[in-house]
Amino acid sequence: MTVNVTGAEALLRTLAAHGVDTCFMNPGTSEMQFVSALDRVPEVRGVLCLDESVAAGAADGYARIAGRPAATLLHLGPGLANALSNLHNARKARSGVVNIVGEHASWHLAHDAPLTADIEAIARPFSDSVSTARTAAEVAPRAADAIAAARAGRIATLIVPADASWDQCELTIPPLAAPVPPDAAGAQAETAAATLERLGPRAGLLLSGEALSEASLEGAARIHAATGARVFANRYSGRLPRGRGVFPAQRLAYFPEPAEAMLAGLELLYTVETGAPVTFFGYPGRASSVAPPDCRIEPMPLAALLALAARYPASEIAAGQGGEPLTPAEGPLNPETLGAVLAGMLPEGAIVSDEMVSSGEAVNARLARAARHDLLPVTGGSIGQGLPVALGAALAAPSRPVIALQADGSAMYTLSALWSYARENAQVITVIFANRRYRILDVEIERTRAGAPGPLGGRMLDLASPALDFVHLANGCGVPASRASTAGEFAVQFQAALRQRGPSLIEAVLPSR
Repeated sequence: MTVNVTGAEALLRTLAAHGVDTCFMNPGTSEMQFVSALDRVPEVRGVLCLDESVAAGAADGYARIAGRPAATLLHLGPGLANALSNLHNARKARSGVVNIVGEHASWHLAHDAPLTADIEAIARPFSDSVSTARTAAEVAPRAADAIAAARAGRIATLIVPADASWDQCELTIPPLAAPVPPDAAGAQAETAAATLERLGPRAGLLLSGEALSEASLEGAARIHAATGARVFANRYSGRLPRGRGVFPAQRLAYFPEPAEAMLAGLELLYTVETGAPVTFFGYPGRASSVAPPDCRIEPMPLAALLALAARYPASEIAAGQGGEPLTPAEGPLNPETLGAVLAGMLPEGAIVSDEMVSSGEAVNARLARAARHDLLPVTGGSIGQGLPVALGAALAAPSRPVIALQADGSAMYTLSALWSYARENAQVITVIFANRRYRILDVEIERTRAGAPGPLGGRMLDLASPALDFVHLANGCGVPASRASTAGEFAVQFQAALRQRGPSLIEAVLPSR
């Protein structure tokens, strides 16, 4: 029996059939057919976000933790433009996202209505694939292509004109294209083994993506124990298991000088699911690469890494750095003491969304001694990721506590994520690092030799006039909040937040300098 449905319903049923069960959305008029179809396809959960950048970041966080893609639903070209910042981060994280963008009805485009834009041109720099479904019958096949691409860790943008959404088509769920099997890696592993055994600590592995899963890290531990090769983690990988019981791959430093010191002495560096290590920005008089000038850099497929690891016996995994953390009972609140409290109290299996910016190095150094957890860093450097990624992670793993460690300036980019926390009762504890300043730019203005700013320039780095009140901002979004000014106050408030169900926020007041 033939069943006819709207193009929008065909798309949602295709998503559901292939395991894409969550769609973060901020819909408009051109997407109303999708909104209506949600009641006919309850297998796809719609999550309302008050800004498209929150929707894109949440889809990123969901994919990082669930290991499968989420979808977004965005309104025309301007809605897509609002999402691009966090689609950039998702692409750098290799998070699979099915990015659905509504479009004007095909016959309306010629009239250049106010919201008309070249959506394909907007999407292309931030997507791995872009396609448009011209008719209702094209929607499901193109959706299946987008899902297949997203399952391979890509951003797949599908544009659906309004008439393709509301027109009827025969309901047929297309199959997904089969993934391409990896090449044989045995010969590569054999060559690498001989080289690593010869060079020892003068060789290294730089890991990212799936190479930083716990299984891959266990393999890296075998290689390290057998050959002495050093193991590094790309600091911008989408997900990094850390803490006691996890092999501690050295996470490359942000600034070039400590990163260069970490890689000093290397003659060979194998890169797995990442490129050569470079500085975040170009600085006057400094090379872009942080590897030694005479270091040979060669890519290694993940399959070759796993085949290499299988050559060596199991190794006892190093259990974090320096034993159990110490939690200060009182004293001033700064990144060091705040990090110590977090390290002492972080629950086993927690997920940490990291957008601490200038406080990150101090806190993460202490979290290396915390219980086992997953760190979700900012992958593409685009500000406003931390809160949305935490939302997606919490919905992907509702039984795991999620901690959003968030700088105050960058929190304001996507603060409306707090409203979605409350609406979805997401288990997210947000810690705001309130130093009332774009503190990282105090460092960068020196590094770029821009000269010390005067009174007018200094105002561009200052957030204290007026001071942001995150307790009131959170309460206004439906999230309970408190403020801590000492390490002891923070410890008490964080412990209370761990005991309660649903979202909460702590504004941690830190020194501005």
